[in-house]
Amino acid sequence: MAVEHLGDRLARLRRTAGLTQEGLAERAGVSADVVRKLEQRRKHSARLPTLHALANGLGVELAGLLGDPPGVPSTGAADPPQLVAVRRAVMPPLFAVPREPEGAETLSLPLLRREIAAGWTLYHDAEFGRLMDVLPGIVNDARFAASVGSPEDRARGQAALGKALQLAGHLAIRLGKTDLALSALERAMDAARDSDDPLLPPMISNSVAWNYQRQNRLDDAEHLAVHAADAAEQARGDTAEGVRVWGGLVMSAATSAARRGDYDTANRMMLDAENATRRLAALPSSGDGRMVSVFNRSSVRIERVRLAVQHARPAEALALAEGIRLSPGTPVSWRTWLLLDIARAQVDLGNPEGAVATLEKLHRIAPAWIRHHTLAVAIVNDLRAGPRHPPGLRRLAEFLGLAN
Repeated sequence: MAVEHLGDRLARLRRTAGLTQEGLAERAGVSADVVRKLEQRRKHSARLPTLHALANGLGVELAGLLGDPPGVPSTGAADPPQLVAVRRAVMPPLFAVPREPEGAETLSLPLLRREIAAGWTLYHDAEFGRLMDVLPGIVNDARFAASVGSPEDRARGQAALGKALQLAGHLAIRLGKTDLALSALERAMDAARDSDDPLLPPMISNSVAWNYQRQNRLDDAEHLAVHAADAAEQARGDTAEGVRVWGGLVMSAATSAARRGDYDTANRMMLDAENATRRLAALPSSGDGRMVSVFNRSSVRIERVRLAVQHARPAEALALAEGIRLSPGTPVSWRTWLLLDIARAQVDLGNPEGAVATLEKLHRIAPAWIRHHTLAVAIVNDLRAGPRHPPGLRRLAEFLGLAN
């Protein structure tokens, strides 16, 4: 299935809103020339602050303007059975009689934690279909664990339920289902507050902030992330886990600031976060295996590269990328963002050969992820519109389902 061009989607949404190109430009606070060039396909992408402004002017979520990722196209049909099962697990039917899950006699919290960790691995590997298959069972197991045993057992079960529902929220965001994501994350927050983990509420707040970003609620996202960062610092600011959660929230707040056009504030926040990574090695760790934020020097640098690219600073982005030494625990999803941003910067600097080589590297190491990023489509479209078509570009376009 061919991917709808950003300009075609923009024109369709603009007409639905009853706006002229000039009217949309005025409402969004952007140049009418940007709107015209996008709709005429003379411009194939735009910076995220511009996209947020256009989405706000159209009165739609950012996801509605960007469209579905290539790997999960929307046809307007009912949700597939896999996704219906996830919805049912997140939001059980009203007045349903609770049932003991199969194999409950062998269900233990360590086993449940391993199930949840395996689910997060599927998510970070972009195995969304497989994750939808197993996630309902994980959520139902966690809901049962949160309802039985001693008060201490139930509190630990609530922590597992919070992480399982957080995973459901992340999956829903990736699939463009922000309504389902918010429902999952609200329930995750309820479970977190009843859990034995004081860092879990701020961790889930970070996920909610991401969902707000996707809904173009940038002020809400930034304020939530800052408030939750304060809570994480007060709860466990003297431990490595606490600093990781705090740092992830500061990065989230910086992303929101950058997307509303305040690059200087975002950069200051990111430098504070990068400085905090130097404290991690000297801080005690609880060692209890809880899954916390991906926060280290390389993850902060990856985010700094992203913000520089989004604000038309490609040379700065590539300079930051050169200094990155990825840690072994860096998820494939983060590596994907880094390579996409490097390719974007290379296009901006007039190096299509380098951009194609970078995208080919991404295709080799993370073929599933490249299919789930609209940024990949935008980069390839820009390359195809350029005067030089390096070897390998056609194969990338075909892989992403772009029209010839």
